[in-house]
This record gives sequence, structure tokens and C-alpha cells, in this order.
Amino acid sequence: VQLQASGGGLVQAGGSLRLSCTISGRTFDNRFMGWFRQAPGKAREFVAAINWSSSNTYYAASVKGRFTISRDKAKNMVYLQMNSLRPEDTAFYYCATGRMILSSVRNAEEYVHWGQGTLVTVSS
Repeated sequence: VQLQASGGGLVQAGGSLRLSCTISGRTFDNRFMGWFRQAPGKAREFVAAINWSSSNTYYAASVKGRFTISRDKAKNMVYLQMNSLRPEDTAFYYCATGRMILSSVRNAEEYVHWGQGTLVTVSS
């Protein structure tokens, strides 16, 4: 499985960006797709996840209501629509995938495959 994230860039506070994650390789039933982020000098943190089969979604409290994760099975793509961006959203964003139980979707250690990061910079 190979993942490639794209769509990062520079945006003003209050603006929007859409990140994309291209997935190649094995099929993804019973998997979760997740987005994580890591700001300079900070630990990696969970942002959002989606169950590939059911499309049920899960969010960190800090982004709920502003970010939306979605997937396109036909295109093998996962998206992260980010609205009302804030300077504190500045980070490298990573997509990842793995099989896990629902209670573990926020744990980065449960994700086996990772894409390279895409940088999101939000100016104030």
C-alpha cells in the first residue's frame, strides 16, 4: 500500500484548503483511513478518520465542525476539507491507513501505512 498526500499550501486565517490522499495497492475493506498532523516542535496528533467500508467518520475535538473527511471508493482517494482555518492548524498533514478496532482510530501506532506529509500554513 502506498499513500500520497497533496493539497497543502499557504492560506489566511478563515480560509479553506482541501487535502487529498491517493491510495495505491491493496483493497481497503475493514480499514480505517486517517489524517494526522504534526507542527514543528510538537507531537503528532490525530485529526480525523473514516471507515473505508461504512464511511463513518471520527474527528478530533479541535477540528470538529470545521474539517470534513471523506472518501471516494471508485478513485481510491481520501479527502480532508478544512474550513475556517486557524493559525494553530499550521502543521504537516499525513494520511495513513490500517486495520484496527474502533476504539483505536485516534492512535497513530495502529496505522501501518503512511504517506509523506503535506504542509499547511495558516497566516494570521
